[in-house]
Amino acid sequence: MTTQQIIAFSVIGLMMAVFIWDRFRYDVVACCALVLAVVTGIVPPEKAFSGFSDDIVIIVGSALIVSAGVARSGIVDAAIKRFFPNLNTLHTQLALLMIAVALLSAFIKNIGALAIMMPVAFQFARKSGASPSKYLMPMSFAALLGGLMTQVGTSPNIVVSRLRHEMTGESFTMFDFTPTGAILTVVGITFLLFFHWLVPSRTKQDHAIEDVVEIKNYTSEVAITGQSPLLEQALSDLVKLGDGEVIATAILRGGTRRAPFPDLTLRADDIVILEGPSAAIDRIVSQGKLKLSGKPLTKDGLPDRNIISLEAIVSQDSSLTGLSAKELALSYTRGVNILAISRHGERLKERLGSLTLGVGDILLLQGSRASLAALLQDFGLLPLAQREVMLGTRRRAFIPLLILALAMATTAVGLAPVPVAFFAAALGMVVFRAIPLTDIYKAVDGPILVMLAALIPVSDSLRTSGGSDLIAGWLGAVAMNLPAWGALGLILVSAMAVTPFLNNAATVLVMAPIAASFATSLGFRPEAFLLAVAIGAGCDFLTPVGHQCNTLVFGPGGYRFSDYPRLGLPLSALIILVSVPTLLLVWPVR
Repeated sequence: MTTQQIIAFSVIGLMMAVFIWDRFRYDVVACCALVLAVVTGIVPPEKAFSGFSDDIVIIVGSALIVSAGVARSGIVDAAIKRFFPNLNTLHTQLALLMIAVALLSAFIKNIGALAIMMPVAFQFARKSGASPSKYLMPMSFAALLGGLMTQVGTSPNIVVSRLRHEMTGESFTMFDFTPTGAILTVVGITFLLFFHWLVPSRTKQDHAIEDVVEIKNYTSEVAITGQSPLLEQALSDLVKLGDGEVIATAILRGGTRRAPFPDLTLRADDIVILEGPSAAIDRIVSQGKLKLSGKPLTKDGLPDRNIISLEAIVSQDSSLTGLSAKELALSYTRGVNILAISRHGERLKERLGSLTLGVGDILLLQGSRASLAALLQDFGLLPLAQREVMLGTRRRAFIPLLILALAMATTAVGLAPVPVAFFAAALGMVVFRAIPLTDIYKAVDGPILVMLAALIPVSDSLRTSGGSDLIAGWLGAVAMNLPAWGALGLILVSAMAVTPFLNNAATVLVMAPIAASFATSLGFRPEAFLLAVAIGAGCDFLTPVGHQCNTLVFGPGGYRFSDYPRLGLPLSALIILVSVPTLLLVWPVR
């Protein structure tokens, strides 16, 4: 081994040890490793920041924005309610998510399939009361497994097909991967379904103050419109849309107040006073096509597209104290609606306009940024937190899905590479206002992207120093003395081990020629060995950095680096045990 190779192995080994130790945040560890690699000379200074322009960083960042746009659209909630109204247990929810992700991954880029289904996972987590971490890692692994089933499902399959054509003049076809890939997918999903408990319950590690402050007892009033599907339905059907988080405290019909009995039939123009979290009330409003209190806010006679919702506290010095919303008439004088009010320790049953505001009341206000800023300043209100409040904001339900479908279609037919398609999809979410400008950088997980960008040149030092060639030589020497199943298993294990330090396509480029050459020298057909490389490169279950799907769920799931091998190590062992006999059966080496 040369000095450069020793240093490369040492830096990467030290970095992985600190990751597993889990005492420092992952992006800090990655940046320290990058600086150390530059200081020791294994990464040239001019290549130190090349990772920030790498395709993987663009793909992951764009996928996070696309996923946030799909989640914001509200179509996920509607689909769950329509097609899976009684899917309440973690096992059934997880089975549906993993099967859906795996099937989608067979025909579209697996990170795209995962981005589509992540919002569904968050909705299921909320519905079942489980941590999102219980869903996201199994879904990521299911996406990797599903990609094994077809030629276009994952990059290693495409690369290994090209290499086979260069070596034999014949490439793998679209469904040559299906028999082996389908068996591994079924086995893997079955394992994940029964052993998902190995994944610890985590919460997102970087909590902002807005994530901690949560108001659970907002009181809001909604009107039943003539277009509402709840018209002539029971009040219980309306409350059911809130998934048990919302109660109805009163029904106002004409000039009379009615008790909120569950079997009360809703009529047009009924006013329902609801109490619950703003997000749950928002689900009822959006899915029930209801109208919130306040007048429509317009700009130049058209609906204002820049409306936001903001939480504010009535301070001790506020001039709003002792006044009611009706007296203030903020909708007409300030262009601001009061959508909901929260008062600690008290259940509000009056109409919002009649309530006399007091010190400590929390108001959910709707308006433009300029009008809300002026209102806060003029009336002595304190913003509670700069967080996104969905209630009262405009959303375009089908546009995010159309944008994502277009991105997937362009990659499937080869019109655009994945990074360009996903970047364009993320831009489309902004241009068509599927996600507000102010929320874009909240959706992008900065620490994850910094970690990826720093790791890419460090990991590449294994190749540039000749370390990967050294590993290849060792493998070739050892495999010469093994039977077919042993050599096949060694190639598979080696590809799995190398993938976290090279991207999966690079792993195939390094490992496939080695696998094919010693298969030929031993008198074996090369197909099974090439596919072993593709499977190993496509199945990184041990780290969050070996595949962009694992990276995509790392931040939202609140995972630690050491969480991945807890579930991934036994799954990797199972995949190895199943892959070797399956490959020998489907692709005989003699």
